[in-house]
Amino acid sequence: MWIRQILLGILGLSSGFAVAGGMFAFLIALGVVSRFAGKTHTAKYILYYEDAAAIGGILGNLVSIYQISIPVGMAGVVSFGLFSGIFTGAWAMALTEIVDTVPIFSRRIRLKTGLPWLILSMALGRAAGALVYAYYRF
Repeated sequence: MWIRQILLGILGLSSGFAVAGGMFAFLIALGVVSRFAGKTHTAKYILYYEDAAAIGGILGNLVSIYQISIPVGMAGVVSFGLFSGIFTGAWAMALTEIVDTVPIFSRRIRLKTGLPWLILSMALGRAAGALVYAYYRF
């Protein structure tokens, strides 16, 4: 009985390592961290960016697994939502750049002007979808 528990623990731990490694490899492949450092002209702090991403992933997993309640109040919830939205938006835009979705889509529909409006409407649509999901869970 205890051997089964140990094997399941090892399997779960190694699966978690594989998923985390894949996620961080994907994050690096998209270039989100290096793009932040390049855009803000803070390339000398790249190790801090990488450490923050790793620590955020670890703490996020611990909070998710152990259902830790963090009493941060409304200001903490708003800050978390803001930074999560910024991260998700940066991730989505980096993925879009890698896949070249926007240029292909704009050529297909023969869009000559208004590309910033298209990108803004995509971001607002995503935000609206997230709000609907948050407030009206089915």
